[in-house]
Amino acid sequence: MGLFDKLGLFKKPEKEEKISGIDLKKKSATIVLEKKKLTGVKARVGVVLDISGSMRRLYKEGVVQEVVERVLAVASQFDDDGELDVWVYDNEFSRLPAATEATFMGYVEKNILSNSGVHKFGRNDEPKVMEDVIRKYTKQDPSDEPVFLVFINDGGCKSGIKKFIVESSDKPIFWQFVGIGDSNFDVLRRLDTMDGRVVDNANFFHVDDISQVSDEELYNQLLNEFPMWLKEAKDKGILK
Repeated sequence: MGLFDKLGLFKKPEKEEKISGIDLKKKSATIVLEKKKLTGVKARVGVVLDISGSMRRLYKEGVVQEVVERVLAVASQFDDDGELDVWVYDNEFSRLPAATEATFMGYVEKNILSNSGVHKFGRNDEPKVMEDVIRKYTKQDPSDEPVFLVFINDGGCKSGIKKFIVESSDKPIFWQFVGIGDSNFDVLRRLDTMDGRVVDNANFFHVDDISQVSDEELYNQLLNEFPMWLKEAKDKGILK
């Protein structure tokens, strides 16, 4: 021990306060919610994760785990329980345990990659999982609260999604599709011109590399059309 240590001149602080990554994301989410006047809104939040073959690298590199954490930060603001409902899909789908602030660490590795019950890295078939999302929120676990559903897809989305978006347009579900990577998103780009709906209940935006998008920018885009849908859904009596 040196002289300065003996004299106590270089004492370390008793305790260093550390701000976790999820707390930083929650701060960014709160800023955006305030801007969009959504701070008083209660909603259930879900995320659907593409696990088709072309997503393999993003799972391996931890990008999908980061997506779960970023969407969880929104769920923690909207949902009293702070729960994020999770689905994964390729040509099959799995409804997984909800992610929370107590369970999000290593969530993807534990519940998806190391879960032998989850079908992985096949082809993509969006309609199957969309039907299950609607089933959960309208039949199995209905609620007066709106649902904000984030749908991650890396391209080649099936045109059959239109049926489920139209059929759920009088239900309290808003679909926020996020395209990642450089594949074909023609089906999702046509969401805004989709006819036959009671309200416009879906939005889409595309980012080449979601890991390079800041939390605040991501939340700005995620929540861009949700406030307009909330108003229109209330006007049409879909929400109370």
